[in-house]
Amino acid sequence: MPSKACSVALAGAGAYAAATAFLAPAAPQVNQELQVRHLRQQPAESSSSSSTGVMALGAAGVVVASAQAAKRTVRRAQVVRQATAVAEKTFTKIPASVKPGVVTGQALVDLLNYAKENQFAIPGVNVVSSSSVNACMEAAKKAGGPVMVTFSKGGGQFLAGKAADNSDDAASIAGTIAGALHVRQVAKLYGVPVILHTDHCQKAWLPWFDGLIEASEEYFEKYGEPLFSSHMLDLSEEPLEENISICKKYLERMAKINLLLEMELGVTGGEEDGVDNTDVDSSRLYTQPEEVWQVYEALASIPNGNFTVAAAFGNVHGVYAPGNVSLKPVILHNTQKYIKEKLGCDSDKPVSFVFHGGSGSSLEDIRYAIEAGVVKMNIDTDTQWAFWDGMNEYQKKNKDYLQAQIGNPEGAEKPNKKYYDPRMSLRSGEESMAERLVKCMEDLKCVDVL
Repeated sequence: MPSKACSVALAGAGAYAAATAFLAPAAPQVNQELQVRHLRQQPAESSSSSSTGVMALGAAGVVVASAQAAKRTVRRAQVVRQATAVAEKTFTKIPASVKPGVVTGQALVDLLNYAKENQFAIPGVNVVSSSSVNACMEAAKKAGGPVMVTFSKGGGQFLAGKAADNSDDAASIAGTIAGALHVRQVAKLYGVPVILHTDHCQKAWLPWFDGLIEASEEYFEKYGEPLFSSHMLDLSEEPLEENISICKKYLERMAKINLLLEMELGVTGGEEDGVDNTDVDSSRLYTQPEEVWQVYEALASIPNGNFTVAAAFGNVHGVYAPGNVSLKPVILHNTQKYIKEKLGCDSDKPVSFVFHGGSGSSLEDIRYAIEAGVVKMNIDTDTQWAFWDGMNEYQKKNKDYLQAQIGNPEGAEKPNKKYYDPRMSLRSGEESMAERLVKCMEDLKCVDVL
């Protein structure tokens, strides 16, 4: 049996442990248990002074723990207040339905209509990691505009890990969902509207698409909104009738949970994420107004069905020198006029268009396309290069500190950990990508629009 003094000491140590149990990580708790066992192993002291000293030690532990717990409580309260303030932030220019964080449903429709009316386009950026996600939102925060964070099937698989089992697209589905959850956790902290989107899904990839919609349906049941904001179906390689039929089938399902559909007409040339259209017949690079009308007529008939159209007007994926891409944005203008006449409506731009494959396009063509109702433009190759360029510049700048763990121009025994820490080069990539994206947002007139 332990002495009375030892019992008091155990009580004090136990009280200290209890006071910190909800705040401290596991390691300190293990240390406390070791300290208690150490106390049990000490010989009992008979003097009252020792008893008093141990009692004081136990009481002091409780006081210290209580003070630390109070400080942590204050810090947590500050974090909650900051997060609440961001969530309650309102914008002065865009519709009141649009809040910081992921935008879905009617708020998304309001945002896209606002972009169309005010002639700016939202950049859509393909991401493959939390670093590229964060760079997107950092750029949006700096520019004062919304951004679309886009996951591709291959990007989703990369997020899950290339060694992960991708049977039945399991890794692609899991990685894309994981990326979406990351965006949802941090988007509000940047104080900007974020559209959570997925990119080209051809017919053979529909199992991936199905998995993502199922995730949004489950999310909708819990939170009253879909996990994602929108998804893209790229069935442009299929006959027009089949393209429209499949899109209509999916939009009927998506409309029930307020998911927006982006569909593609015609073919975007070049190659991206495993889809190679470099040798496609050039005539397929240009969509006809009649084709867009068939799509509009079919999809607009779906209750609560919201959609955008990626109509080809000479777009090509990849990097090309100015002058090598023959864009014809006048096709979009003519299409709007055609559909307005068909509908007999007042709006000059009844269709919301999206712009794929814009690298190498002149600023004049980009702006003219925006005037025709383009509300989103994909920005991929430029931002991917910018991320790499930032990391490469970091490597060149710090080359002498990146040759070994120890030893640099300052001394043979000087450590280099702070230079080869992955966060350093990745952060340089983020900064470079964000800087380039801000420039893109300026070109799209997506600056100070909130």
